[in-house]
This record gives sequence, structure tokens and C-alpha cells, in this order.
Amino acid sequence: MDLIKKYLLTFFKGMAMGAADIVPGVSGGSIALITGIYQRLLDSINSFHTANFRLLLKFEVKKFYKAVNGTFLLSLLLGILTSIFSLSKLITFLMNDHPIPLWSFFCGLILISAFVILREIKRWHLGVIVALLIGTVGAYFITELPPTSSPDALWFTFVSGAIAICAMILPGISGSFILLILGKYEQILEAVSNKDILTLGVFALGCVIGILSFSRVISWLLKRYYATTIGLLSGFMLGSMNKLWPWKIVTAYRTSSSGEQKPFLTENLLPTQYLDQTGLEPLIGIAIAAFLFGIFLVIGIDRLAAYLKK
Repeated sequence: MDLIKKYLLTFFKGMAMGAADIVPGVSGGSIALITGIYQRLLDSINSFHTANFRLLLKFEVKKFYKAVNGTFLLSLLLGILTSIFSLSKLITFLMNDHPIPLWSFFCGLILISAFVILREIKRWHLGVIVALLIGTVGAYFITELPPTSSPDALWFTFVSGAIAICAMILPGISGSFILLILGKYEQILEAVSNKDILTLGVFALGCVIGILSFSRVISWLLKRYYATTIGLLSGFMLGSMNKLWPWKIVTAYRTSSSGEQKPFLTENLLPTQYLDQTGLEPLIGIAIAAFLFGIFLVIGIDRLAAYLKK
């Protein structure tokens, strides 16, 4: 029974990661760090190596499944896919119709998460501070990059998957936003909605290749330079908040493949400027409530994780 509860909890953590990955600007890697499964996720991904694949060739499926921590990965993957297929329309609706509360919630969630993660650093030194600054500045400039047009060819869909999945396991850098920069975000969402198996299959193959390669780099850094790497990852989260700012206006539009006008470039504003330039209420009270909800949610998750460890 305890085992069922354990993997049911992993499933819900996967749902949280999937919901975050849908939003351009929020990283599933951040959720993995917050919920305490980041290192376990990296270790499980890294277990897909030659020695374990030989078990499959020998038809020792049970040994392979156990060696790659199959139940954990399956629970997490099911949670992520459940969110992607069930919440994509809801997240899109909130982004279009209620952006201020949504972005405010994620601002609170990411801000407090960065400080919760920094708490893991027991000994601060110059390298940690430099890594924190590099991560913050680097993520800020990435969020300032404008989306671009891209080829419709399947090879670019594969490359986009490989790049985006690397961002998805990096806290603070959103895989969805990388897809937006590469001009593939809308195409992949449409493929999910239309159940375009070919596009999704090529994209998934790119994701698999990308994550198997990049997770080893992150694991190596965490084992050799733990404090510095945590500082870098936290910096990524802090820098990404530029993308999550609730009050923004669209400064340029692009035409989608279906002929619709979609936001292309945005500019962050202060609440008073937002009112002056749009004529819309900045909903400061609701924004603060959503921001605080994000903060208290992370604190609650953190305390629950500490309780479960005991």
C-alpha cells in the first residue's frame, strides 16, 4: 500500500511537471527540483546505457525494468502525459483570458523555489556567486530572444525536440519557450490536439536523444561541483522571471499557419503603465493573491517532502 502511495505521489509530481512544461516560461525541471525528484530523475535517465540495453537483447525484461527504475519513470511519464493531453486547452485558455493571475502565480512559485533550492548550498564561495549571476543573466537574455520562423521539415522537428528537452530538465529555462523561439511551439501543440502521430513521433525521438545526452552532463556537474551547479540552476530560475512578469503588452504579432494573429514580441510594464496603455485593470489584488498562492504552494510541497523523508 505504501508503494502504491509512493508512485501515486510520483504520478502527481509528473502532472505538475507536465502542466509547467505547457507554459512558455515555466520549466518542468523547476518542478522536479521543488518536489525533490530531480537527482532521482537524472539517475534514472542515465541508467539507459549499453550494459542495461544488453539485458533487453537477452530478453531479461524484468531486470532491465528494475535497472532503469522503470516504475518511477513510468509513473512520472504517465503524469506528464496526462497533464499535456488534459490541461493543454485549460492552460491555453488561462494564458489568453486570465494571463495576469496565471503569470503572477508562476512568479511566486519560481521566486520562492529558487530560494528553497539555494538553501541546499551548505558552503558558499565565489564560484557559487559567479554561477548564480551567470545563470540569472543567461536566462534573462534567453527570455529576451524573439521567436523566429523555422523550417517545416521533419529533421528540424527532431532537432527542436532534442534542444527543447534539454531546457525542460534545466530549472528555470522553459522547453516550451525554447520551442517558441525555434518557431515550433504552435506546431507541436497542434500535433498534440490533432494526434499527429508522425510529427509527435519524430519530436519524441529528438527528445529521447537529447535527454539521454544532456542528463549525463548535468549529473556529472552535480557530482563534481554540486554547490556551483545548484547556484547556476537557481540563477536560471531567477533570470526566467523576466518572461513571467504579469503585466505586458504585445508589441508585434505574427500570422500562424491557420491564418490567426499570434503574439510575437512583448514588453513588460509596471501596473500603472499597463492601465495607461491598455485601458484594462491591472488586477493588482488578484495578482498578489495568485503570487502568494504560488509561494505558499511551494512551501507546502517543501514541508510535505521533508515529512515524507522522515
